[in-house]
Amino acid sequence: METQLGQPNSISILFFLIFVILTLAITCWAAKKTKTSSEFYAAGRNITGFQNGLALSGDFMSAASFLGISGMVALKGFDGTIYAVGWLVGWPALLFLIAEPLRNLGKFTFADIKSPDKAKPF
Repeated sequence: METQLGQPNSISILFFLIFVILTLAITCWAAKKTKTSSEFYAAGRNITGFQNGLALSGDFMSAASFLGISGMVALKGFDGTIYAVGWLVGWPALLFLIAEPLRNLGKFTFADIKSPDKAKPF
């Protein structure tokens, strides 16, 4: 029996084209509303907290990661699912070991933290 794994089918191509067309339509609609560089970079300062949350979610769930992880699950099965949930293990470690101490220091990045000079001149 021959497998169909990795073979394109019409339904998957149709959904891909719908996704691309919808993305391009939203991009064209948003481009028509933008007139100045301030509106482009800061959305005219008219973004609500909910809209900002949607934007952050969209950045987090980018097409590359979504398609990559879903492709990994499709090709590798249960073993590919580990990649889909692996980032969940990394976030608490990042939060508790790195982000919280940085916030408490009042710094934003590791470059903002300067190591104390241990060799003091006499």
